[in-house]
Amino acid sequence: MAAAPLANPARFRAMGTDVEILAVGADEAAMAELGARAAEALEVREARWSRFRSTSELCRLNDAAGVPVVVSPDTFALIARAVDAWRDTGGRYDPTVLAALETAGYDRDFDAVARVGEGPIAGHPEVPGCAGVQLDRLVSAVQLPRGVALDLGGIGKGYAADGVSAELLELGVSGVRGVLVNLGGDLRARGDAPEPHGWVVDVDDLLDTGRTGLLALAEGAVATSTKLRRAWARGGQTLHHLIDPRTGEPAESGLASVTVIAGEAWRAEVLAKAAFVAGAEAGAQLVARAGATGLLVTDDGDVVELEGLARFRP
Repeated sequence: MAAAPLANPARFRAMGTDVEILAVGADEAAMAELGARAAEALEVREARWSRFRSTSELCRLNDAAGVPVVVSPDTFALIARAVDAWRDTGGRYDPTVLAALETAGYDRDFDAVARVGEGPIAGHPEVPGCAGVQLDRLVSAVQLPRGVALDLGGIGKGYAADGVSAELLELGVSGVRGVLVNLGGDLRARGDAPEPHGWVVDVDDLLDTGRTGLLALAEGAVATSTKLRRAWARGGQTLHHLIDPRTGEPAESGLASVTVIAGEAWRAEVLAKAAFVAGAEAGAQLVARAGATGLLVTDDGDVVELEGLARFRP
C-alpha cells in the first residue's frame, strides 16, 4: 500500500519494515527534520516493543511471566489496547499467539526467516488468550500468567504510526500543516491533507484483481492484513504470519487480504487482522460493528467492498 507521492518524502527502515513520511507544506529542510525526528521516535518504540531485542520491555515482560513488571506508560497503553482488542473481537485478534508464531517458523526478524525449513512442523501450541493478563494502571505494571507471552508486532506498528504522526505535527516545523506516516502499510494521516482529494492511497492488489483501486482520506488511518507478503515455506508447507487463535496455525479463512479504514492505525490494524481470521462474512460484520469500513479480497480474487467505503473513493 503506497500513498500518492509528494515532494521530498523521507524514507528509511524501522521496526523491521519500510517507513515513509510525507508532509503538506514542507520544504526540503523541513522534510529532513521530520524524517530525522520520526526515525528517532520509532527507534525508541522499537527498543521497547521488539520481540527480537532481548533488552526490550516486551522481552523482559515475556521472560518474567508470573510476576508483575513495571513498564513505560506507552508500553502499558499499547498492551492495554491489545487486551481490549482481544475482548472486542471475541478473541479473533489475540496478542498471545507468540509461541504459535515461533513454532510456524517466524522466530526471528522476518528479513532473516528461512524461506525453506527442515522437516514438518510438529504440532501447534494452544493460544492461551488474554483472560489472565493483569494490568495495574496506577503503576503501569503488567503481569502475564506463566506460559503466556505477547507479540505486539502488528498493533505496535499501528500504534507507532498514531503516536509519531502526532509528535511530528506537534513539533511545529515551519510550513508543515499535515503529515502522513506510512509504517509498512499502516498509514496514519493528521492535520491538513493535500488538495483536492486528500491523501490518495493505492491499495495493494497482490492477486491482480484490478478492483482494489484507490482510497482517499483527509484524516484517519488505513491498514491491510494479507497472507501474501509475510509468507515462507516449512517442510513443504506454505505458511504465513496471521495465526488463527482457535487452532494455533496460520489462518485459512478463504481470504487473501483485508484492508480497513478507521480513525486510528492501531485499531485499523487490529480490525484487519481479526476480520482476516474470521473470514469474509463474519469479518465484514466485525468491521461494521466497530464503525469502520474497508474491503476484503478472497482467495479466488473476488473483492468485497464494505458499506461506507464509497465515500473514500477519489
